[in-house]
Amino acid sequence: MILLGEIAIFMRISFSTSPARMPRRSPPHRTTSRKKQHVDITLTKDVRFRGKTTGLERLEFVHNALPELNLDDIDTRTTFLGRELALPLMVSCMTGGYPDALAINRDLAAVCESARIALGVGSQRQALEESRFHRTFSVVREAAPTIPVVGNIGAAEVAGMKDASAALRLAELIGADAFAVHLNPLQEFLQPEGNPSFRGVLQGIAMLARSLPIPLIVKEIGAGLSTDVIRRLLDAGVTIIDVAGAGGTSWAGVEALRQTDRTTAERFWDWGIPTARALQDAAALRAGGRSMTIIASGGITSGLAAAKCIALGADLAASARPMLSALDRGGRKGLRKLIEEWSREIRGAMFLTGSARLSDLHSAPLVTYRDQ
Repeated sequence: MILLGEIAIFMRISFSTSPARMPRRSPPHRTTSRKKQHVDITLTKDVRFRGKTTGLERLEFVHNALPELNLDDIDTRTTFLGRELALPLMVSCMTGGYPDALAINRDLAAVCESARIALGVGSQRQALEESRFHRTFSVVREAAPTIPVVGNIGAAEVAGMKDASAALRLAELIGADAFAVHLNPLQEFLQPEGNPSFRGVLQGIAMLARSLPIPLIVKEIGAGLSTDVIRRLLDAGVTIIDVAGAGGTSWAGVEALRQTDRTTAERFWDWGIPTARALQDAAALRAGGRSMTIIASGGITSGLAAAKCIALGADLAASARPMLSALDRGGRKGLRKLIEEWSREIRGAMFLTGSARLSDLHSAPLVTYRDQ
C-alpha cells in the first residue's frame, strides 16, 4: 500500500510550502461563515425536498418466510478502500473549516471508528485558503486511525487546478484513503457568493484520477448523477461514484433560507434526479460491463433504506444530515444509538430476505406493493 506521508515527503509537499495557485472565490472569513451557516440551517430548518422523494419508499423487499438461516448467521462486513467495515455505511460529513467544526468532526470520527464505518469530511476549500482551521479537518484521522477517511473539494476548485498538488496536500492533511470531488452546479448557481464556472471540471477530474495515489470519488450533493454524467466520469478514469440523489436535503432549499430574495431558489427547491433512479442507472451501467464502486446517498434516513440501496446495486450507503442531527441532539451516545438502530434494520432486512451476506442482499428482489 502506498502511504500518503511517504508520497508527500518524496514530492516535498507539505502545508508549510507555498499553496498551489487556485482561483480565489471569496475571502477566507466568508467561506468560514458560510460553512457554519450551512450546518446551522440543516440542523434547525426543514430543508427536505418538498414534492420529490428518493423513490426508495415505493420499493419493498419480497418477504421470505423460509430464510433458512439464523439471525446470528448474518454477516454485514464489507471492504472499502482496503479497510474492513462492520457495516456498508459511510457518514458523509459536511463540515470543517470553522471553530465549532473541530468538536463535530472529532465526535463523528470517534463514533465512526468505534462502529467501524467510513467517514468523509466536508469541503476542504477553506483549508486551501488559510491554515487557521486545519485541525478541524486533521482531527478526524487522530480520532479514527483505522477506518476509511475521504477528503473533499468542490468541482469549481478542480476546474482551476493545473496539477494535483493542492489535492495531495488536502489528502495528506487528513490521511485520506480516497479523495472526493463534489459536483454542485445547482448550489453554485443559487449561492450569492457561488462560482458557477464548470468549464474544465471534467478535464480536472481526469487529471486527478491519473495523478492521485489514492482513489478518486466523484459525487453530487443531492441532485443526482445521470447515466450520461456517470459514463463520462468513468471514461475520465473515476472508479468510485456517489450518486447523491434528490429526496433528502435540498441544497437549493438551504441556499433559499440564506437569502432575502428567495424566488429563484424556491423554484429549484425540488430540482434533481431521485436517489433510487440515479442508483438504478449506475447499477445498469455496471451490469453492462462498466467497472465501478457505487455509493448511494441522498435521503438515506434509515438502515432499511440503506439495505434497499444495497439491493439496488450500491456497495455502500452514505448519510449526512441524520447523522449530524443525532450527534447534535444526543452527542456521541445519540449517534451510536442511531448507527446501532440502522445496523439492526440492515440485519433484519437481510434475515427476512434470506441474505446471509451482503452479496446475497444484492440479489434480494424489490417490488412495488404500495400501489396495489
